[in-house]
Amino acid sequence: MSHTHLFGVEKAPLPLIMGILNVTPDSFSDGGRFSSQSSAIEHALSMAEEGADLIDVGGESTRPGADPVPEAEEIERVIPVIESLSSLLSIPISVDTRRPRVAEAACQAGASIINDVEGFRNPEMAAVALKHNTWVVVMHMKGTPKEMQKNPHYRDVVRDVTSFLSSQRNMLVERGIPPHKIVVDPGIGFGKRFQDNIALIKNLYTIKRKVGQPLLLGHSRKSFLGEILEVPPKERDVGTTAVTIFAALQGVDIVRVHNVKMCRQALQVVEILTA
Repeated sequence: MSHTHLFGVEKAPLPLIMGILNVTPDSFSDGGRFSSQSSAIEHALSMAEEGADLIDVGGESTRPGADPVPEAEEIERVIPVIESLSSLLSIPISVDTRRPRVAEAACQAGASIINDVEGFRNPEMAAVALKHNTWVVVMHMKGTPKEMQKNPHYRDVVRDVTSFLSSQRNMLVERGIPPHKIVVDPGIGFGKRFQDNIALIKNLYTIKRKVGQPLLLGHSRKSFLGEILEVPPKERDVGTTAVTIFAALQGVDIVRVHNVKMCRQALQVVEILTA
């Protein structure tokens, strides 16, 4: 079985697991369970123990309809957590932010990945990544979290998302970001209808091949699973894991999930069956 390196982590052909750490009081999934510094750190350590390859720390809820968080408040939420985790963990820490100043502070605190839900549309974000020589995750989002789910429309969602990701990838390379440090994310649930999310997931292999970069999938507990299963977010882990397995078989490189233990167990089985 061949291995490659991504985010400085050795990976088999199966995806790396990015554990989600929402240090927000209004997360759609965990409702602020980890908004205190001590509970956030404890949860991150637990995810690392369960098999997370990376931890993604976010201080602003980007659920549909969410109001923006003041920049100073976002910094106050994420920086102490990133500082602590970078000294406690040997795995890479990612910061999930749209703001250059937050990204800058996070990199200084020990983050080595900038995960931007706005896909580096703000040129200052690329400057921060270049300055700190970080990895970047470029996500597709239509609009902003506040209004992204108000009648989103695509002629061809797979083509449109692929085109955006390719364009942003080329822009980042032109700005000096090394191609091997760029990961792309189709942005499941970010300005997408149910049928758009399904089409993107069915075509993950095509998107990865056309963009030519490693692919991250953030599908965990999202609303399209709620529409299929008719259950609230906390009861969507089985559905999330089903998509994780499907994504692994399509060559996805990183899966961003809440339930690391379930995801790790599922991928262990897939690894044996595909060896």
